[in-house]
Amino acid sequence: MPHALLADPATAHAASAHAASAHAVSAHEAAAHAVSVLAAEGGATETVDPSGPVAQLIIAAVIGIVVIIALITWLKVHPFIALTIGALGVGIGAGLAPDKAVTSFGNGFGATMTSVGILVGLGSMFGKMLVDSGAADRVVDTLVRRSSKAALPWTMALIGALIGLPMFFEVGLVLLIPIIVLVAKRSDVPIMKIAVPALVGLSTMHAFVPPHPGPLVAISTVGANLGTTLAFGIVLAIPVIVLAGPVFARFAARWVDIPAPDLFGSRGGSGSGPQDPAHDGREARRGPATQDTASLPHGKSDFTRVISEPRSPSFAVALVGILLPVVLMLAQAIREATVPDASGSWVSLLDFLGSPMIAIGIAAVYAMVFFAIGGGMDRTAVSKSLESALPPVAGVLLIVGAGGGFKQVLIDTGIGGVIADAVKDSGISVLLVAWVVSALVRVATGSATVATVTAAGIMAPIAHDLSSPMTSLLVLAIGAGSVFLSHVNDAGFWLVKGYLNTTVGQTFKTWTMLECLISVFGLAGVMLAGVFIQ
Repeated sequence: MPHALLADPATAHAASAHAASAHAVSAHEAAAHAVSVLAAEGGATETVDPSGPVAQLIIAAVIGIVVIIALITWLKVHPFIALTIGALGVGIGAGLAPDKAVTSFGNGFGATMTSVGILVGLGSMFGKMLVDSGAADRVVDTLVRRSSKAALPWTMALIGALIGLPMFFEVGLVLLIPIIVLVAKRSDVPIMKIAVPALVGLSTMHAFVPPHPGPLVAISTVGANLGTTLAFGIVLAIPVIVLAGPVFARFAARWVDIPAPDLFGSRGGSGSGPQDPAHDGREARRGPATQDTASLPHGKSDFTRVISEPRSPSFAVALVGILLPVVLMLAQAIREATVPDASGSWVSLLDFLGSPMIAIGIAAVYAMVFFAIGGGMDRTAVSKSLESALPPVAGVLLIVGAGGGFKQVLIDTGIGGVIADAVKDSGISVLLVAWVVSALVRVATGSATVATVTAAGIMAPIAHDLSSPMTSLLVLAIGAGSVFLSHVNDAGFWLVKGYLNTTVGQTFKTWTMLECLISVFGLAGVMLAGVFIQ
């Protein structure tokens, strides 16, 4: 943190008269006078007079976080309400006037929604079109069909990662489960060798790679560069997926040797379990029935088949759509890293296309045109698909916005500066602190999104002194901590248990273990990168 400015003229006069002894003042005592923190927008610094003594600030922050966790876990209050109550309580408890606490929260909420809300909405629309058009089906079917039995775990990890790039975790999970079950049944491969790699690919992308809400809000909160974080996240995700996916799947298949559950009798058919989630969309895309007559010698008809297959975009069209925003954002990040001082029309064009809103917006328009054409969707179907994409993410957006409000309250009260000074003076790695804070909130609340927005808010003032690459690593450390130790307070735990028909103990041995491996391997990768990047 930059040197703190003193709060009042009397204190300033005393400090100038005793400059020789000023160096002996501890970081906590300096924070009692004033702190210099990261401003809400633009990455600039401003001097913020603390709203109360250091002890009051720390007590208010601790009580506020405990209240948030208690409301979510004990009273089962929605995280948006819990974060709002906790943030306002922290502000008032730290000495802000009630109206100033509300203003601070509103400013943070608005700034976060401006930077994140549009991206989440566009990303959700793209993901819905990916499913409803059959593009996701096409990618999965093509990759599985071309894989040998030995390569299936690796293929499923790739499928999980590809589906995880544009889709929210819950949506991707619902899409992947029938694929996991049917591939295991048809290939006669133990289901855990199929399920674990796919779930690891999905969860890793959810934790590390934009445009998922968690990484996006962390990037916005700590002021990281999205393109750099995206590049680092993809590089980090590869070894994490390999180790926690196909490699760990060999052990998981021995620990939990169970048959594939009888959820789906056929692709879209009626089994004893739930309906294939993609069934309705698949039926809607079926083209007109055609007859295929197979003839015997002498012109005698053997039988007539009625064929009516669902339409879907080609594999190439689907893959281009999934990778398009990633390529655009990475190209802009590479340009910034290699030729930062370049100018000209090509630089302006690349920066425009690589900006997150434009890149994801282009992908959404691409899906509306090419996914719709390939999937046989008319304008009404496209409109219905886009409209249905938004309600499921409304809760996520409110949580993300409330996390931004909580962050701003921490800054405006001066609590952020106190935390930053304490961490800096402790000698502990900032990356490790970020992971621990995120992991603790995750274990307590069961929500990766809540863990991310809370940890990012706490760590935001610390990020001001970090280089741009280190700030991106800070985002990834928070993301790694946000998936640690999924257990009975996590909805994902029960979804996986229910779909795979495992016991609670078996779910701990597989799902909980793979989430821990993603988190720990992710932390190890971030810490290793931090040695070489300052």
